[in-house]
Amino acid sequence: MTTRILPAVADPDAARAVISLLSQLPGAEPAPPVADSTQLVDTLARLAAQSLDELPEVVLVHERIGPVPALELVREVALRFPAVGVVLITADASPVLFSAAMDSGARGLVTLPLGYEELASRVQAAAQWSVGVRRHLGGGTDAFAGPGGTVVTVSGAKGGVGTTVTAVQLALAARASGRDVALVDMDLQGGDIASYLDVQFRRSVADLAAVDDISPRVLQEAVYVHETGLALLLAPAEGERGEDVADRSARQIIGALRARHDVVVVDCGTYLNGANAAAVETADTAVLVTTPDVVAVRAAKRTVRMWDRLQIRKAEETTVLVNRHTRGTEIQPALIQKITGTRMAGVVVPAHFKELQGVVDAGRLHELDARSTVKQALWSLAGELGLVGPPPGAAAADQRPALGPGRQAGNGKQAGTGRQLARLTRGKGGR
Repeated sequence: MTTRILPAVADPDAARAVISLLSQLPGAEPAPPVADSTQLVDTLARLAAQSLDELPEVVLVHERIGPVPALELVREVALRFPAVGVVLITADASPVLFSAAMDSGARGLVTLPLGYEELASRVQAAAQWSVGVRRHLGGGTDAFAGPGGTVVTVSGAKGGVGTTVTAVQLALAARASGRDVALVDMDLQGGDIASYLDVQFRRSVADLAAVDDISPRVLQEAVYVHETGLALLLAPAEGERGEDVADRSARQIIGALRARHDVVVVDCGTYLNGANAAAVETADTAVLVTTPDVVAVRAAKRTVRMWDRLQIRKAEETTVLVNRHTRGTEIQPALIQKITGTRMAGVVVPAHFKELQGVVDAGRLHELDARSTVKQALWSLAGELGLVGPPPGAAAADQRPALGPGRQAGNGKQAGTGRQLARLTRGKGGR
């Protein structure tokens, strides 16, 4: 039997040593090593999208892989790709690490410096386990399988810019197109998706934080299925319980949801903590919502720079959405793009809060009228992000005056841009 092996090793010298030993194993077919955690997960997702049989039987994770720590990476791979046997390569042979590796889902542990006999034994055992799991998955099982769905995070530059409304409408748009959608409230202390959708449910994301192995059954017990068909994972009613959700828990929870749903929309709120930072880092798309005013745009710039400093996400990998846009505002999308260095969404959301007030007050945001220009803009954004196809009855051109980040709405609006730029870049935030 041929055993396909994918090494994840950051150091070139260590990678050569691993490949050299793997090439000596009978029946081994080592793939070129991947250099970081993101490349590993992306490679596995691409292969799994083709077929379960395209996945390697064994993945070797070196202890110095990054940016995601090795044990967290082992857990993510084991959760998202349960048919792959993961083996950890480490210099630490202590029982504590061995136990932690097994708890994370590793099928074996190989100690450094590498030896042929130990490597061969661990790879063979992991490969045999992988073959057995694939045989079992082929017959159907209550387990996560496949590459998983698309994860989109929605964060606010500051409070009150429309983060939750955006997240809810993106999820509703994806659901309306026939997708299986989960909506997660990762604004752990102030999140209130439950009020926007008139939901009372005692389970929350905090209930999953202490679970080491989130099975489909455990996940199902924590999720509330809304009348719209959205699977809701809510923020805890007691804000202090949000502290229980660490970055590791967030990765595991989002990985479990990704494996079960076509689309996962995560409302990250405004305040940055380990949990929503992990969500933004692992997301396929990160949306940052701002309004076209000096205070909000400055906050957006600070957020983008902070994500970059903390290696959460690069500016060019962030999509900024302008909410409450008017033709007359001096701060247009092109200026915001220049200030933040981000990509700009191809749509802007008009400043028509009166369309929302009734349904928000009633807790029936899902009943927002289809003629609402706010809804049309947000559902168009969902199409732009690949969550749905082009929505029927999309907003007319006169309702979307500034669709591109480089365009200005109206004539003469460039006047004043220099003054706004000076205000936005002034002080500590501008350096």
